Amino acid sequence: MVRILLSWLINALALLALPYLLPSIHVAGFATALGVAVVLGLINTLIRPLLLLLTLPVTLLTLGLFIFVINGMMFLLAAWLLDGFVVDGFIAGVIGSTLYSVISWLLTRLLLSSPRS
Repeated sequence: MVRILLSWLINALALLALPYLLPSIHVAGFATALGVAVVLGLINTLIRPLLLLLTLPVTLLTLGLFIFVINGMMFLLAAWLLDGFVVDGFIAGVIGSTLYSVISWLLTRLLLSSPRS
C-alpha cells in the first residue's frame, strides 16, 4: 500500500515537472497533479488496453510507433476530463506523455528501487 502511494506521489511530481520542460502543458498545482495522476492511472488501466487491442494492425504496420499516438490521446483525454490540466494540442500530448513516462520511470527507479547487494 505504501509503495502504491509513493508511486502516486512520484507520478504527481513528474506531472509537476512537465510545464518546466514543455510550455504547452499547464498544471494548476499539486492537488491537480495528484488528480491527474489518478485519472491517468485509471485511463491507462481501463481504456488503453482496449485501444491497443483495437489498433493492433496499425501498431504492427507502424512497428509500434502508433502507441505514441495512443499515449498522446490518453494524455489529451485526461486534460479534457480535468480542470487545471491543459495540453495545448496533439503534438504536445504525445511529447508530454513521453516526457511524463521518462520522468516517472527515472524517479521511480531512483526513489523506489531496492539496493542490490
